[in-house]
Amino acid sequence: MVMQGSLSPDQIQFFNSEGYLVLEGFANPEECKGLMQRMEELLEEFDPSESSIFSTKNQAEFTANHFYESAEKISFFFEERAFDDNGKLKQPKQLSINKVGHALHELDPEFVKFSRSDKVSKILASLNYKKPAIIQSMYIFKQPGIGGEVVPHQDNCFLYTDPPSCTALWLALEDATIGNGCLWALPKSHKGGLVRRFIRDGDGVRFDNPSPSYSFEDFVPLEVKAGSLVLIHGDLVHQSFENQSSKSRHAYSIHVIDTDRCTWAKNNWLQRKVAPTPIYVS
Repeated sequence: MVMQGSLSPDQIQFFNSEGYLVLEGFANPEECKGLMQRMEELLEEFDPSESSIFSTKNQAEFTANHFYESAEKISFFFEERAFDDNGKLKQPKQLSINKVGHALHELDPEFVKFSRSDKVSKILASLNYKKPAIIQSMYIFKQPGIGGEVVPHQDNCFLYTDPPSCTALWLALEDATIGNGCLWALPKSHKGGLVRRFIRDGDGVRFDNPSPSYSFEDFVPLEVKAGSLVLIHGDLVHQSFENQSSKSRHAYSIHVIDTDRCTWAKNNWLQRKVAPTPIYVS
């Protein structure tokens, strides 16, 4: 199968140069609405007792079997600030969830339809993927008032292949602004290579190196409208801040690796029992 790419030479050049690319209007309003409505249904069915807390600041502390097993399930993770001092939710569960992951792309028909769509495949073909597979998917809520910070990081840190091949496709389901916690990118930082990894070590997880220091002034905000797709190179340093506004910032992201030329690291936190099915084979 020969998959034709959809990105222009200028778009590819920008992505290779800066480490990210914004594609406005990638998903139409009906597609965004469909994904959001389906998530509403999943949340309605969700039992809060079957969840854990998610944090990018202290992930090792909060990591448990729920986190590991989410690789091939649809699992729910609460915001750190969703609970009071007695461990009770301070607001309805729909306003308390940080994210849902990590197998929406293969277990739920609505998310499968978008994740394996021709237009997603054509983006990957433009980036020279020969046998792309989605290794994880996440629905991210960025809740009003409590949506937590995501500290500066590189996706290859968590989803490492040899050689590195991860690319994130981040779809804004609602407008993402500085006020509600949009993405911030450090342009050209992917050219410096991977600086550390998040690895399994015995029964736990750890970073193999301390985090470098970054200057906030060097980051650029990626404010985008609903339906925009942000491509993120696996080595690009990016982050998002807390949502201190009254508006949510829903997004759906998938992380893709190339199984044609790359080997999944055996000490990544995410380990599947069954290998992911490629979107296409070129």
